[in-house]
Amino acid sequence: MGIYLNPGNSGFERIVSGKYIDKTGLIDVVNARINTPNSLVCISRPRRFGKSFAAQMLTAYYDHTCDSNALFANRKISSLDSYEKHINKYNVINLDMAQMIEEAGDSNIVTFVKTNLIEEIKDQLPDVNIDNSFSKTLVNMVEATGRKIVMIIDEWDAPIRETPQFQDDYLKFLRTLFKSSTTTSKTFAAAYMTGILPIKKDGSESAVSDFDEYTILEPEEFAQYTGFTEKEVQALCINECTEFDLMKRWYDGYRVGDEESVYNPYSVMKAIGGKFKSYWRKTSAAENLKTYINIDHYGINEEIIKLAAGEKIKVDISTFNNDFTSFTCKDDVLTLMIHLGYLTYNEDTCEAWIPNEEVRLEYRTLVRKPSNFTLVSLVKTSEKLLDDTLAGNEEEVAKAIEKVRETNYAPQYYNNEQALRYCIKFAYIVCVDRFLRIEELPSGRGLADVVFIPKRDTAYPAIIIELKWDKDEEQAIGQIDEKKYAAALSGYDGDIVKVGINYDSDKKIHSCRIEKIRR
Repeated sequence: MGIYLNPGNSGFERIVSGKYIDKTGLIDVVNARINTPNSLVCISRPRRFGKSFAAQMLTAYYDHTCDSNALFANRKISSLDSYEKHINKYNVINLDMAQMIEEAGDSNIVTFVKTNLIEEIKDQLPDVNIDNSFSKTLVNMVEATGRKIVMIIDEWDAPIRETPQFQDDYLKFLRTLFKSSTTTSKTFAAAYMTGILPIKKDGSESAVSDFDEYTILEPEEFAQYTGFTEKEVQALCINECTEFDLMKRWYDGYRVGDEESVYNPYSVMKAIGGKFKSYWRKTSAAENLKTYINIDHYGINEEIIKLAAGEKIKVDISTFNNDFTSFTCKDDVLTLMIHLGYLTYNEDTCEAWIPNEEVRLEYRTLVRKPSNFTLVSLVKTSEKLLDDTLAGNEEEVAKAIEKVRETNYAPQYYNNEQALRYCIKFAYIVCVDRFLRIEELPSGRGLADVVFIPKRDTAYPAIIIELKWDKDEEQAIGQIDEKKYAAALSGYDGDIVKVGINYDSDKKIHSCRIEKIRR
């Protein structure tokens, strides 16, 4: 066994020796493509979404130099028709390009790959004729062994992102392997590549144009293998005696194809037996988020504030060039954030939003940085507003709402109660992290305008806000009591703060009345 050529199954053996969610059904999807015109597959996913685990699994399954039946015997793939036909039947080349960049140092990455693979071919298969042409050497290897190659390239786009000086050589290398109608079909039974971003649109990466591409926006049959599904996480939480509701709040929220509830795999596994917190900040992806939030050439700050307030925003994903630099508008930046996992996206409504508590925590941390003056100012105003609300400082609450009303985050046409409600969302933006916000909560006798129910790991009271337009704040408070809005807080038995807010369109002022219910 080698490091890159036929590396065996030890990587997958290590994975399944711990807590493991069975994703071996992916093997059957790849098996269906072996030796077909659709045998080349390129998968793009955010960091920490299990791409490397999938690569290790496929390597263990296809590598002929090991017996992996014991690892797959009780897995889903073992019951499927394609299992016996392909298990441990191929030569496997497994390249983790991010790792190889580190190992190559300042060397040309292509030269490093070729040199190491040829050395391993000589070591494992001394009878293979080593040709001056690398692709011809691979053909010779297939002819000598009678086994085609399954090529697995993890982080295939890392050299393009991180070593641009070798980009042309690298793309030429891939083109030589996968663009030749004669060599490719003779050499490869299948190829499976993973990356962060989709293949670049401008054609400079046409070396991989023959691959069928599946992104987080268009995953098709690979959707259920993008992350963990709801059923998988529920079963894991039961087995590990972990609270499912908290797991869902922290790591769910991604919509991928037909899967409307997809969890971040890395974070789920870290949280099992550990703490519910953000595991993003330990990644380079978290540093990238800071860069994108600080970009305001296209009005991105305004969109970030809407997202942080719990809003969904429209995003046109069609103009994105599938790279980290070629931005022409805010939609390009937001589309990149979708591919990186900072946002999730609904193709039917063309809307994006922050998926869960983990990612929201990263936004909250970053928008408080001094470089984001506008964001920091709004957050500070909201922090004081929340404190004044809980303390019953009615005049200060009215002033804070007026201050937010004067920013760009209130509707341009401030002319009805709906506009006032929209303003309230931004005024109480800090509540997103600490409360569950419900708009128009049914009470049996009406709909409460805005209700903030404290999350279980906080000590805040609930807040019921009733809004009026050209009436008065006393009437708003009276409606909360008259229609028994407090009774609608099913399962909540803590204190409640009642807030009545009115806007006088003639005087152009807000007024506020606050009362507390002690329980």
